[in-house]
Amino acid sequence: MSRNARSLQGAILPLVVLALWQVTASNGTLPSYLASPWAVAKAIYELFGEKELMPAFRASLYRVYTGFAIGAGFGLLVGLAAGTWKPLRHFFDPLVAFLFPIPKIAFLPVFLLLFGLGHGLIVSIISFSVFFPVFLSSRHAVLSVNPLFIWAARNMGTPAHIIFLRVLLPAIAPQAFTGLRVGLSMAFVLLFASELISAHEGLGTLISHGEEAARYDMMLAGILCFAVAGFISDRILMAVRRRVLRGQTVGTIEAMQP
Repeated sequence: MSRNARSLQGAILPLVVLALWQVTASNGTLPSYLASPWAVAKAIYELFGEKELMPAFRASLYRVYTGFAIGAGFGLLVGLAAGTWKPLRHFFDPLVAFLFPIPKIAFLPVFLLLFGLGHGLIVSIISFSVFFPVFLSSRHAVLSVNPLFIWAARNMGTPAHIIFLRVLLPAIAPQAFTGLRVGLSMAFVLLFASELISAHEGLGTLISHGEEAARYDMMLAGILCFAVAGFISDRILMAVRRRVLRGQTVGTIEAMQP
């Protein structure tokens, strides 16, 4: 099946759902808080025309991408270090095991005291949330590397930095990207929750304003924008993954997909 055919096949169900949603909303079957797709589209056009949508988009994307970059960067570095250096691993393992199950939004008052209202608050809590899955994936990836690869490179006199760049990093890349993908999804979840609670600008603020004004079309428009931003960000990350892992997926089911 070609890529275009698969894309068309994947679009059938969403289009059918939208059509049924529009028909039932037009007939008055659905409750008022489920605004029709046409009403949501008009709300998006209205917000865009009033120059509210793009500033909110920019603020939200700045927060989520900055927080993701900081959290993922620290997660990768500390995870690599913990995987290769046992004392550091023994230090971080109980700390991560204790903090990871706690919903990160519970730390919002702590970050509020540290950073105050504004971008710093939301960026910091997103970074804190993203750190854990990226750290765990990179740590476990290092520990799962076949030691024969390292020993063979050392026996051939390969310098340590070349072993790190040419052996270790390619070996851990597949698992590391899994952690990055989980971290990206968590970043959008924390963005949504924190903007609803503490932000004065952003997509979460649009949703709050829609709730206060009983503008359910505006609420759904904000949620749709969140979904679109998250979907596009995930597709970009997966495109980077395919580029980085080119050659490593040879002989796998992923490589056989058209």
